[in-house]
Amino acid sequence: MGEGPNTNRPFLARERHGTLSRCKESNVVLMVQDAQAGAVIDAALSSGALCCPSCKGRLRRWGFARGRLVRRRALPALRLRPPRVRCGSCGVTHVLLSASCLPRRLDEVATIGAALLAHVRGEGHRPIAVRLELPPDTVRGWLRRARSNHASLRLLGTLLAISMDASLPPLQPAGSPLGDALATAAAAAKRFFGGSRTPWEAIALMTHGRLLAPAGP
Repeated sequence: MGEGPNTNRPFLARERHGTLSRCKESNVVLMVQDAQAGAVIDAALSSGALCCPSCKGRLRRWGFARGRLVRRRALPALRLRPPRVRCGSCGVTHVLLSASCLPRRLDEVATIGAALLAHVRGEGHRPIAVRLELPPDTVRGWLRRARSNHASLRLLGTLLAISMDASLPPLQPAGSPLGDALATAAAAAKRFFGGSRTPWEAIALMTHGRLLAPAGP
């Protein structure tokens, strides 16, 4: 299962709140391989394989988040109703989101990835938007956010790859900072997940859904 976007941060301070120890952090989205696979989710919750990213407490089902549509290429839009879970230790709730999509994005991650690759190959946002049948402003926003995140994406991919094999040779330059970052992330995701996920789903899990998230500390 994939973990939430903040599992690599130091544990946050907690404060007492009634009988619960309240984490000083807002709700987050936890990326999982398939949020709609109920039996798999239940097994992960029962075994503790999926735990609270804030305090590592045990999670339990807590209803569902608001339904959403995911726009797919050459396929009808998919309606999802992501499960919600609640931590028994800190009381914070989290949403489980499938790796096929990203938080707060209408389009599936494969479509976003196709746009990023086309941009790395030299295409501008307008021809990409025409080919993908998307609004130009949508594609332009993806490209801007990805370019602003390239350094952190490359660092994450490099650290993950080295943690699995410190003798890995450096990748050949891809011709741009974003291209280098995507190549590094793809190589790391392939080594970590093997062929169990599509490349972009693997990157979504590896980045905890933050491929296009605002850059932060």
